Amino acid sequence: MEELIIQTTEKNTVVRDWSLKILKEKGDSLVEGCIANLPEHVTVNVRQNNLEDLVRIWNQWDSDTNGIFTERYGDIANLIAINVDERLIQAMIRFWDPAYQCFTFNQEDMTPTIEEYAALLRIDNVHFYKIYVKEPKPMTFEKKLMRLTDMTDTWAEKQIKKKNETSCILWFSLRDLVLNHPDMLKRVNLFALAIYGLIVFPKVLGHIEVAVVDFFEKLKQGINPISTILAETFRSLSICKRKWEGRFIGCVQLLNNLHAEDITWRAPWIRPSILLYKVGNQDWVPLLGLWGGVGYMRRVRNTAKSWKKIHLMELALYVDTLTPDYDIWRKQRVNSQQILSTNYTVQNPFSEEMPSELEMARQEFEREKAKMSRDLSALQEENYQLKIDVQIERSKTEKV
Repeated sequence: MEELIIQTTEKNTVVRDWSLKILKEKGDSLVEGCIANLPEHVTVNVRQNNLEDLVRIWNQWDSDTNGIFTERYGDIANLIAINVDERLIQAMIRFWDPAYQCFTFNQEDMTPTIEEYAALLRIDNVHFYKIYVKEPKPMTFEKKLMRLTDMTDTWAEKQIKKKNETSCILWFSLRDLVLNHPDMLKRVNLFALAIYGLIVFPKVLGHIEVAVVDFFEKLKQGINPISTILAETFRSLSICKRKWEGRFIGCVQLLNNLHAEDITWRAPWIRPSILLYKVGNQDWVPLLGLWGGVGYMRRVRNTAKSWKKIHLMELALYVDTLTPDYDIWRKQRVNSQQILSTNYTVQNPFSEEMPSELEMARQEFEREKAKMSRDLSALQEENYQLKIDVQIERSKTEKV
């Protein structure tokens, strides 16, 4: 029998007082010696998959098929119609603070929440606080493909490819099944898998990675995919920021819902009521992703158990949540970020990747590489900053 999830809701003022007390007693949730900073130059690749096939298939379906899809998977199909502003995403990543897991825009600290992403995607047929936890011994990739497609083991084995040392299946191998499979529900399910593999978790361009298939299989058990989506978004943002370069593999379509005029991800129809602020006995909300997580210390089982006890706060006093003490702390933090540390060598544990020895060696190499990149000339930095400012102003002008 599955363990029940216990929910506790506190008044906004109670949580505010608790937060202030924790901050005074424990300080920031960072490893000693870890310094949050904002690098002056970040080069990030936000290249995306070509979604023309998905758009064409969705438009070819009749209203009944579209309705069945939406009933099962919410509004994730809307992601295929979002035009991504790559320049905006690249500029945003520059302001991401990996230590505190938020964007720092002048006087605003901003980060997407589970509640806001849930409102954007309208995924209703799930247990809201039931998270995805990877099985220790999952079914083989081949058998999962056979179950998803009703194809033979010979077909499944032939479709599995190796890309960047990971198993995956080419999207074109599934496209024909989405178009022609005799079972309408199979077509719907495979289309949803394609959206998760090509848009939400686009780790290998043109392919759907085995971890995405493992995750997708869990959706039928009622897990909420939002916490996993956020985990991989935060992880990828932090990895790109620490390396000062790389490819962002989170869902850029959801980040693209940021509006410059009001600096918010809040969906127009979301009504602030309650917000998840901690789980279990921890003072934060740990997130488990497909390839790692945010806010846990390599104890996946303990993290999953923490999610059995949920702490929520009412947002009736949403506008009045900032205290003078917080305002002073934030100004000191932002000011300290303007001074780049030359000994920023401690990995923040709140964005762990569960690295192997080879991965740790690679990370050490990347850190050394990052240090070398900080010797860019002042002229290059000035030129880069000017380009970013022009792009932001152009974006604001286009929105007006």
